[in-house]
Amino acid sequence: MDALSGLLEGPRARGAFMIRACFDPPWALRIEDRAPLTVMLMVRGDACITPETGERIRLRAGDLAIARGPAPYTCGDAPDTPPQALILPGGECSYPDGTSLKGSMDLGVRTWGDRLDGSTVMLIGTYLMRGEINGRLLDALPPLLSLPSEVWECPLTPLLMEEIVRDEPAQEVVLDRLLDLLVIAALRAWFSRPEAEAPAWYRALADPVVGRALRLLQDDPAHPWTVASLATKAAVSRAAMARRFTDLVGEPPMSYLTAWRLALAADRLRDTDDTIAAIARDVGYGSAFALSGAFKRVYGVSPQEHRTRSA
Repeated sequence: MDALSGLLEGPRARGAFMIRACFDPPWALRIEDRAPLTVMLMVRGDACITPETGERIRLRAGDLAIARGPAPYTCGDAPDTPPQALILPGGECSYPDGTSLKGSMDLGVRTWGDRLDGSTVMLIGTYLMRGEINGRLLDALPPLLSLPSEVWECPLTPLLMEEIVRDEPAQEVVLDRLLDLLVIAALRAWFSRPEAEAPAWYRALADPVVGRALRLLQDDPAHPWTVASLATKAAVSRAAMARRFTDLVGEPPMSYLTAWRLALAADRLRDTDDTIAAIARDVGYGSAFALSGAFKRVYGVSPQEHRTRSA
């Protein structure tokens, strides 16, 4: 598994909140849904996204933005337009005073706003639970990023526009997979940009020594790795491996390996019915008991509790 594949392997939407928003200026929405990740794709018109902290961004037709929660932000035609609605957890919507909108802005299947032929049209997809996105991916992203159409042309826009308003059997599954593809395509483009602040371990892959060690750990986490065995594979001394790895990645090799093993276990617990013992063996722990102890120290819950909550 290459590093980018490992980073982007995580997005798996399950009943994602997807909507086509149609507005005429002035308009603004206050987003307080605490969602881990939201994608906004401008189809027509433009919009301004203002986070709680940091710089606002302007989106024009063809541009895409990704907001990493749970911090709130405001999206509107201009930064000084007062919000006309609040978007709350679970896709609930209310007026700024807290009164429920009660469907007053519904315009049809997954369509919401002022009018269908509004001058501004935006496609919005939201992952509702953190477990649907790889935690390492979320940690690697800024709170708000954008991809202008000049540097990236979204190939999925026509298909999304067509599918988001369909009311067919299994349509939510279709939209979930399209959202996953959109996120993966967008983030692959983002990480290729010079302004992308990739995580330290990702940048360290370019190092001939540490990059070799990282690939070994990622490709075969179940192997009984030691600093000495990694050093032998990379043809350096044990001390040089430990020092260089820690300097470039920000943590020692064995700490990184533990985090990688537990992240893999967390994904397997969420996505499969495999026994805890089988998962423990596959990610490098000698028993279910050993995995459970390490898992609880890091995640605060047992593997079984994690699986139950994810379900």
